[in-house]
Amino acid sequence: MAEARLTRSSNLEALRIVSMLMVLTVHVDGASLGLPGPVGDFSQLTDRGLWRVIVESFAIIGVNCFTLISGYFGIRLRLAGAVRFLGTAMLYSCAIYLIYCCVYPWQFSWTGVADSLRVITRTDLWYVPAYFALMILAPAINGLMDKLPTYVVPAVVIAVVGVNVAGGWIMGLEFNPTGYTVSQLVMIYMIGRWMRMGVFADIDYWQWSDRLRMMVLAIVMYVVTAMGVAYSSTMFEAPKAFAYNSPLVIVESVAFFMIFVSMKFRSRHVNMLASGAFAVYLIHKSPQVWVGWMKPTVIGLWNSLSLSQFSVVAVLLILGIYVSCAMIDVVRRRLMAYFWYMKKYRGESIEYRD
Repeated sequence: MAEARLTRSSNLEALRIVSMLMVLTVHVDGASLGLPGPVGDFSQLTDRGLWRVIVESFAIIGVNCFTLISGYFGIRLRLAGAVRFLGTAMLYSCAIYLIYCCVYPWQFSWTGVADSLRVITRTDLWYVPAYFALMILAPAINGLMDKLPTYVVPAVVIAVVGVNVAGGWIMGLEFNPTGYTVSQLVMIYMIGRWMRMGVFADIDYWQWSDRLRMMVLAIVMYVVTAMGVAYSSTMFEAPKAFAYNSPLVIVESVAFFMIFVSMKFRSRHVNMLASGAFAVYLIHKSPQVWVGWMKPTVIGLWNSLSLSQFSVVAVLLILGIYVSCAMIDVVRRRLMAYFWYMKKYRGESIEYRD
């Protein structure tokens, strides 16, 4: 991911955790249960349908916030970083496939092994190839934004946002119809970098009243999105309203992001849990885990439990998946540190940084 820094504040590391929890929530809600269909009349919306609208409207900002962090800190492309990124994705993909085949040996094939290693050209994890492309483009984006006159940068960023919203979200053109694209990540990255360049230069002096304004803005965008879906207006049919490039989702993401940027604190435990955030995505969304276990489990729980029971179990499931995957990644990082730096290893704690 974006270049790690030992001095990085835990406020955005906390947001990294929250963002991935939101991604998990979206996968439990809309990706597993399906987005609520058109109703046309709010009074006809069932309790379960309303629950899905409320949850999805809040959690849909997770991917944008996760990418905003990369833009805010900046991606410094290095060969070692690119190799680590792809290597980590390949390691988890192949390891999960082999573990799956140990349980179901008749599923094993060398073609399956080869496919598990093709994390860029053959994958269900759309974010991996899209983010890798962003990594490649980042030096050019950074150079462009750094060299442009300060007063020109906002116009460039606004133009990029306008193209993605008008051409992608409104017109549905192929370059970015829903936000699952490289174009979307480039746009969000540029917004994050613009913020770091001085859009909110006084953010270190923000008071709770400033954070409250951002919170109100985020809530307004959230409520408008939820109500738009609930009332099923033309521009707010579920797939459109819950697109990553929806202007409401973008504004909600930025406002939510700014709340965390304005907070300053440090926590070793938060940083440790945040370091495994990307592994949470790689593990739980792998085909063997997602298709073979997680999605059927969620659907089974949804059909067998009451709404209140399901809500409690879903929260525990989401937290359990995150913590479990993050701890697996801690082990992975320790092993990488041991094998990559064996000559320096003397039993002390060594931090392997992605």
